[in-house]
Amino acid sequence: MARAGHAWGHDVSPAEHPEFVGLIEALRAAQETITGARPPEDVARTARENLAEITRLLTPFTVGESEQLTGQMRGIPGRAQALAPAFHVDVEGDGRIAGRVVFGRFYLGGNGAAHGGSLPLLFDEVLGRLANTGGRSPSRTAYLHVNYRKITPVGPELRVEAHFDREEGRKRYLVGTIRDPEGDVTADAEGLFVALRPGQP
Repeated sequence: MARAGHAWGHDVSPAEHPEFVGLIEALRAAQETITGARPPEDVARTARENLAEITRLLTPFTVGESEQLTGQMRGIPGRAQALAPAFHVDVEGDGRIAGRVVFGRFYLGGNGAAHGGSLPLLFDEVLGRLANTGGRSPSRTAYLHVNYRKITPVGPELRVEAHFDREEGRKRYLVGTIRDPEGDVTADAEGLFVALRPGQP
């Protein structure tokens, strides 16, 4: 998770690596398209070969965790990693954060609903980001509980909000919600994040 120097490791400016930002956006688009596709075998074979070529192209440039760009660009949705849903921040400060997210086909569980496991993934991203703001030292997730109140739909833009509940020493308690276009809460979460001790990984 976080390392010393910044709440989420090195804060790399997206402006310094615009082509890499575009690469991550293309990766997200590929994930979405592949998930919803049912191609004939020859098309699937060509796509597989193209993906293999991309892997061969990038493999020589593999670096250690502290030097990678993925996960280090706090200024763009998802921090330049394509695992978690892209969370677009609208408001951040004074112990709260609010923004928007769309669960695409890549996160489909079934019958138009987002996969149940994708919701904790989003909450951990959002609450974890907030837990390390305001000049606070880095922390790690110690506990995350999610209540599924209603189907979280795939497709529409959803509202995500989170705020600090309280702090007790190294312990930071946060809560968050996801709301559908009608304003109904589809899921809520409570998380405990514990500040790292000096030298703790």
